[in-house]
Amino acid sequence: MNEASFEELYAAHSHRILGFFLRRVEPSEDAADLVTEVFTIAWRRIAAVPEGEAAKLWLYGVARKVLANHLRGSVRRHRLAERLREHLATARGDDGGSHVRQALSRLPEKDREILSLSAWEGLSAPEIAQLLGLGPEAVRSRLSRARARLRDELSPQRTR
Repeated sequence: MNEASFEELYAAHSHRILGFFLRRVEPSEDAADLVTEVFTIAWRRIAAVPEGEAAKLWLYGVARKVLANHLRGSVRRHRLAERLREHLATARGDDGGSHVRQALSRLPEKDREILSLSAWEGLSAPEIAQLLGLGPEAVRSRLSRARARLRDELSPQRTR
């Protein structure tokens, strides 16, 4: 498959894949990011994309995996954001959130930046990737590691 074939693939199936995501994700703006991810995978694996109607099913298979990853990430982001809100609410009772700020301050700058873009600014992994000039997979990996380090810092068992 060449560039022209890829363009044909996109023209023939992008609306179907967009519809697949629009029916499954909120906010609906995420659907466009997920379509982009599916077709980025298709472009990278161009040799693996079957010809004809089989391409449609192949794209749906990729879309299902992209959706599953997106939903897992969304659940993790929401859990972390909720824990941060709980910690802030608890900390504000006596010190205005300094516990969380202190935990964040102990993290490397890259971790603080990516966490704040995700949790406080509400940016998705593809948006952060674009902003930082990274791939979405790299952002997801960095977010995962940063969240784990923040959890460790906020852990009640941690003594400081």
